[in-house]
Amino acid sequence: MSDHFKITPQNAISESDIARVIPCKKLSMSDPFKWLTLAIKDASQEPGITLFFGLIFAAIPWLIIELVQLTGWHLVIMPALVCFMLIGPFIAGCMYDVSWELAKKREPTLRHCVITLKRNAINGWGLGFLLMILMVFWLRVASLIHALYPPYLDENFINLLPFLAVGTVVGAIFTVLVFFLMAFTQPILMERKVDLATALLTNMNAIWTNKGPMMLWAFIILIAVLIGFATWFVGFIFLMPLIGYATWHGYIGTIETKRERHFE
Repeated sequence: MSDHFKITPQNAISESDIARVIPCKKLSMSDPFKWLTLAIKDASQEPGITLFFGLIFAAIPWLIIELVQLTGWHLVIMPALVCFMLIGPFIAGCMYDVSWELAKKREPTLRHCVITLKRNAINGWGLGFLLMILMVFWLRVASLIHALYPPYLDENFINLLPFLAVGTVVGAIFTVLVFFLMAFTQPILMERKVDLATALLTNMNAIWTNKGPMMLWAFIILIAVLIGFATWFVGFIFLMPLIGYATWHGYIGTIETKRERHFE
């Protein structure tokens, strides 16, 4: 058998000289809502763990804002928020493990969440290194934007608006890039003993093949993030674990397997 998976015509990437590409299913626009329904079920089964990680998700942006207030550098808000979105997927890995354990009819534990993150550790660290590069690059861009701010102007909203607008656009570009790279990459690495290139290409192929449903999923994530910030991070306590659980179910429902899963 070839080292490459056989890719069906609906897939965007048929062959790669870098790595194999695991086939994906064709999604419908209703699928993201099915993932959320399954996520709510998981959260209701494990309210304690959900609350624990939800508090962590809420604490991170709160600490960022506190840092901004302590330093007085308001322009750090936008890069800090993007950094939060870069760090978030690793915490979400614990959410994936909870859904995975529930599917196996097992009792999830915090200890098992941490142990699961060690699966495929080398490629997992590779993914972390990639995200770190993106984060450092974004911080350098943010520093450049800040350097262009005239020192003689007061830091009020009107004066800050052009720089915040530029930062928002650049941050949005980086966020879309992270989504394109990360949507299902970590769940792939967690469940399957594949290399990072295979996980990245498989993820990108799945997004490109299912542009409509995946853009809807990205929009749902964006709404969840906006609600979280609008509620002064309180919304993150429930919404972020929910997005984590739903992402795992999205991965299960999107990426093909050679054999049918039998968790029970």
